[in-house]
Amino acid sequence: MIPATMSASRNRVRIIGGLWRSRVIRFPPAAALRPTPDRVRETLFNWLGQRLDGLACLDLFAGSGALGFEALSRGAARAVMVEKDRAIAEALRENARLLGAANAQVVCADSLAYLARGADRFDVAFIDAPYASDLAQRAMQALGPRLADGARVYVESAAPLEAPAGWSETREGRAGAVRYALYEVQR
Repeated sequence: MIPATMSASRNRVRIIGGLWRSRVIRFPPAAALRPTPDRVRETLFNWLGQRLDGLACLDLFAGSGALGFEALSRGAARAVMVEKDRAIAEALRENARLLGAANAQVVCADSLAYLARGADRFDVAFIDAPYASDLAQRAMQALGPRLADGARVYVESAAPLEAPAGWSETREGRAGAVRYALYEVQR
């Protein structure tokens, strides 16, 4: 059960498309947690083509899980959501249960440590690291071996980041202090 303290409007986000359109996911308060706004998610999923049927997705620094759940709602075969905060990871598991998202996997771990182990490959990855850190840049560098050829990677940051070799930026936008970009990865 999701604690009552998570019911405040600032601790919830609405899924905007697909199977779970208009369903609300709730999450505990956390100082650095800032879900991707509806308008930015709508733009992102327009870029990705609305449907993600059969794709494997990775949501690093998952936080609210808005990007991972949105991907699943739009047909992704699976979404791995990596979140190091135990309380937030537990809320992700509870939201997956409430949605009936059997294809959601929540990993309570540091995102960079997760990338360093295992061999799963992903078609779509989302990176939304804390802005006041170099984690987004480091995750971009570490993500390469975990991506399928032609994979697309969405990155939110406060400023432009240096794309690894083989990545080409296909789209970018800005919403207030948020810069967001979509990359395609070729080997």
